[in-house]
Amino acid sequence: MDLFSRTWAALRAAVAGLPDEDFARPSGCAGWLVRDLVCHLVVDAQDVLITLATPARTEPTRDAVTYWDVTGTPPAGDDPLDALTVRLAAAYEDPRLLKFHLDDVGSAAGRAAGLADPGALVGTRDEVLTVGDYLTAYVLEWTLHHLDLIAHLPDVPPPPAEGPARSREMLERIAGTAFPSSFSDKDALLVGTGRRAPDDAERAELGETAARLPFVLG
Repeated sequence: MDLFSRTWAALRAAVAGLPDEDFARPSGCAGWLVRDLVCHLVVDAQDVLITLATPARTEPTRDAVTYWDVTGTPPAGDDPLDALTVRLAAAYEDPRLLKFHLDDVGSAAGRAAGLADPGALVGTRDEVLTVGDYLTAYVLEWTLHHLDLIAHLPDVPPPPAEGPARSREMLERIAGTAFPSSFSDKDALLVGTGRRAPDDAERAELGETAARLPFVLG
């Protein structure tokens, strides 16, 4: 619960500190500008609010790791929801409006998470999780998108170190294998999720795991 709050607050603070011109720069999400990514974060915050307000009465069907559906195919950008995100982001025109909306909805999502009972059951995507598992799953979401945000913005503060460390642990459990110890947490996440291709030395260290990359999370 605390790590959810820290990673989410750090990501929102990073967005809040961006100059207007950075919203037109590319992000680490293929085909998305920074403004598109920030618009996606607004939708994420809405999802958190909706899920925390959707109690469930059956036993959990997923946990923080199995929450994620995994494919080996990176998004092509032609998904209808992805296309809607791009159009919606462009409609903001003034980056300050997008910042305001993320701060408004994002702050509410953060407060709702802080007030929630971690043992309570909630429903999302036709699955049931404890609040604690749901918010833990989102640590991975916030961390990956923080790395996407700063992919071409080296002066923007990175996510807090415990975010990538915990996210790497989750990705390794999702993948069913550990990444080489020589990989930093950041590199394990970028290479593991297909945000960066491994170089020859990394591919050699990965061994058989290299043929299974990427682990695309959805």
